[in-house]
Amino acid sequence: MGSRVRLGIAVVAGALVLAGCARKKESLPPPPPPVTPETQQVVPPPPPPPVTTGAVPGSVQDFRQFAGSNSVYFATDSYGLDPDARFTLDKQAIWLNKYPGVTVSIEGHADERGTREYNLALGERRANAVKNYLAAQGVSPGRMSVISYGKERPAVEGSNESAWAQNRRAVTVLVSGFVPG
Repeated sequence: MGSRVRLGIAVVAGALVLAGCARKKESLPPPPPPVTPETQQVVPPPPPPPVTTGAVPGSVQDFRQFAGSNSVYFATDSYGLDPDARFTLDKQAIWLNKYPGVTVSIEGHADERGTREYNLALGERRANAVKNYLAAQGVSPGRMSVISYGKERPAVEGSNESAWAQNRRAVTVLVSGFVPG
């Protein structure tokens, strides 16, 4: 074979190789159909997560959140329960009745005015007023104990009406049978 033929075969072979390596033009899928009210699907949003208090059921935190407070407050030289105190105690009673294995200590307190003996007696009357109210709401008296601290454990230091008002109180303290938290 002559050199011309070889050259022609080489040119044709090269052209075929290049033609085989050439890329095909890619075709794209057709565009989506336009959205019309008939074809549009309404997907409802996912439901919100459940609201939780973060408190473990049966815990001290659960008790305080449910009842609003573990304390009730009294007027000067009084152990009578006002409507706010009864509202708080009603909620405490509901919670305590839900958890019958929980025992409580009810602490009675007084402000700094008056003698030690007077304030101890007043604190005891306040604690007993709370115990008796809770018992009337169905909480077993055997689950409750009372103690008076008189003026010995103030919640707030100070010799003014604001401090005294915060120190005239009874506090329901969970003692046993609750979930720590």
